[in-house]
This record gives sequence, C-alpha cells and structure tokens, in this order.
Amino acid sequence: MSETELIIAIPSKGRLKEQVEEWLGDCGLDLAVSGGARGYLAGLKGLPGAQVRLLSAGDIAEALGAGEAHLGVTGEDLLRERGDLDARALLLRPLGFGRADLVVATPKSWLDVDTMADLEEVAHDYLARTGRRMRVATKYLAQTRSFFARHGVVDYRITESGGATEGAPASGAAELVVDITTTGATLAANGLKVLSDGLILRSQAQLAASLKAVWSADHLATAERLLRTVEARAAAIASATLVWPATGAAAETAAVERLVADGALRRPNGLMIEAGRAAGAAQALTAAGLGPVTVSRPEFVFEVESPAFTALKHRVL
Repeated sequence: MSETELIIAIPSKGRLKEQVEEWLGDCGLDLAVSGGARGYLAGLKGLPGAQVRLLSAGDIAEALGAGEAHLGVTGEDLLRERGDLDARALLLRPLGFGRADLVVATPKSWLDVDTMADLEEVAHDYLARTGRRMRVATKYLAQTRSFFARHGVVDYRITESGGATEGAPASGAAELVVDITTTGATLAANGLKVLSDGLILRSQAQLAASLKAVWSADHLATAERLLRTVEARAAAIASATLVWPATGAAAETAAVERLVADGALRRPNGLMIEAGRAAGAAQALTAAGLGPVTVSRPEFVFEVESPAFTALKHRVL
C-alpha cells in the first residue's frame, strides 16, 4: 500500500458501480479510469493524493477488513458478514442507495409458520420426526447464525449457497432460506414468504474506513478533504437559503426569531433552512411584510466540524 496515496475501493460493475459514480460526480469528484472503461485503477478529479481501485463488492469488504484499502463503498450486508465489524471497519456514511433487506424466508405452504418462534417449534418437530436438522440455504453464514441464536433457533444446519439461493427449497436443497431482497418479488416467485419478524438487516451502500490499514498524516489529510466534500454536498442537498431586502423593522426581527427558534440557521444575508420547509418559511416572512423572498439551493455547505472525519481520527490515531 502506498505510503502517501489514500486507497479507495469502489464497485467495478453493475448498478452499484453506476450509483457510486453518480454520487461521486454529484460531489464534484468525477472518476477518471486508467486503461479505458475496463481499467481497474482510477483517480478522482479534484482529489489529488487518492488512488481508486475497482473491485467486486465482496472483495471491497475483504480489502477493508484486511487493511488493503483505506476507504471503500460496498453493501453493509457484506461488511457485517465478515464478522467483528467494529474491530475491522468504521461505517462513516450511509449513502441512500444499494438498498436491500436480509431476511428469513420459508415456503408459503408453511401456513402455521409466521414468526421465528414458529420456526423454532417447526425445527424442533422436524428433528424429532426425521432425525435430521432443517437446512437453511444462505450465503450469509455469520449473520444467519447470530440472528437464529438470538431467537433461540438451534435445530438447523446451514447449506452454503453458491448460486440462486431462493431456488433451494423448490429444488430440494434446503427447507428455507436467508437471502437478500429488494422487493420480495423473486422470493414470492419461488413460493417463499418472509417471516413477520424475519428481517435481519436493512442494508444499503456504506462509505466505510478500514481500521486495519496503516493511516499516515497524508492519508488522513486526503480522507478529510473527501469526507468534508461529501458531507458538504449532502448538507447542501437538504438545505435552502432565504434572502430578502432587510428592513430592520420589529416585524422582521420577530419573524426571523420565530424561524430560528424552529431550527433555521442565521446567515449574514438571510437564513438557511431544511429544503422541505423553505416554502413555509418564505410565506412566514412575506406575511410579516418582507419581500420579495428569494429561495435558492446551495451547492455545498461546509461546516466547521466534520463528524465523519472526527470519528475516523478517533479510531485510527
């Protein structure tokens, strides 16, 4: 690993790669791939000192856990599956895309099985009747074992899935599955239902930092610039600024004080407020005789503190 370059791992293919590129581009950090579209090394325009490596989503989780990358973007389900997440990686920022649920699903024909407690009873009866433990097909061994243990389900064995997990019960390879799903449609098409309390994890893409990597002052400086940029862009997307011709009148002061008390932030020439509340705030100002009120959206809002970078520094120094 470079002593000076910050290594950032992002997905090399699929919809998640597209979403990560869109997110970076929206932050003003366009990806510049080396060796054409099929290259596996890249840089970020506007972020000198960073090297981007394009890997599979699973390999990104492995690279963070092994300290082979400083930062990475991949699914939380994959990060947690490696075990002992708190010792290996730090989740810095949920990104709001790549959403999927990790769930327990049983055949729809199991009419009396709706909860994990029901499953525990069925598993016990199945063992007593057949002398064999129920098989659970999954790629998520660690999270399955942990979740089943929390619910007191012990009479089962895991069949590690190497292909389409949802087809295992229909093919006779397993009795039930633990799998990732976005809409549940594929599970339903394979005759499966999600247990009412069978949600293991609501996963999404996460920007994560390796706690096993070697962090130099150069690495941290580049990471700070990246984190401050993405935080500033996220804050801007959620914010709007309001400006109007100031009068200094008592009615203006009272209207502004009410908005500040309700969460608006003072700015030298107006107010900053949550974007969804901008129209209501503008109406409150015009009702006080102020106007015209102009509402605009900032591109970036850089705050003094960076929560993500503060958390990172605390863990790696």
